[in-house]
Amino acid sequence: MRIVHDISVPTEAGMHIYAGNPGVCLERVDSIADGAQANVSKLDLGVHSGTHVDAPLHFIDGAPGAETLPLDALVGDAFVVDATSIRGDLDEEALSSLDVPQEERLLLKTTNSQLWERPSFTPDFVRLTGSGARYLLARGVRLVGIDYLSIGDGEAHRELLGAGVVAVEGLDLRGVEPGRYGFICLPLKLVGSDGAPARAVLVA
Repeated sequence: MRIVHDISVPTEAGMHIYAGNPGVCLERVDSIADGAQANVSKLDLGVHSGTHVDAPLHFIDGAPGAETLPLDALVGDAFVVDATSIRGDLDEEALSSLDVPQEERLLLKTTNSQLWERPSFTPDFVRLTGSGARYLLARGVRLVGIDYLSIGDGEAHRELLGAGVVAVEGLDLRGVEPGRYGFICLPLKLVGSDGAPARAVLVA
């Protein structure tokens, strides 16, 4: 019997938001209790809220938007890498010390997973550097995910997105053991957007 792990974070008011990004507001505009035929709500949020996918446009002006994200990269086998031993940045040296398999889709489980238990956003988290991104590119990666709200610094973003690699951010890997899984991540098809909220699951 297959086990489906929901590795998305809940989207709600007061959730962790990257510093400076828009918050989340879910507002009821029509209510059955007030005489309406149906409940209807309005959602206002930044496209990089919670579990989401970056489009190349996020760091490369004039690049493709979220509607062009390749679905074949977002669906398939993925390997959850145990990077919890790394306390600093995920640069080439740090990644080469880990048992990183040569896979198309890698999800980095770091000490960031513990940060979801804090009441608000924490700016001091584990992230990829430019050299770390280039290390993964040399190994043929097509998708990289991480368990907090940014995959890496600006250089890492430009290296990955410029090479057509999909960056998935805001994953919740607390209840997932390292290893290979089926992976499904479907971002909203937002035309011209620099990112898109998504629901992500692992199937064992």
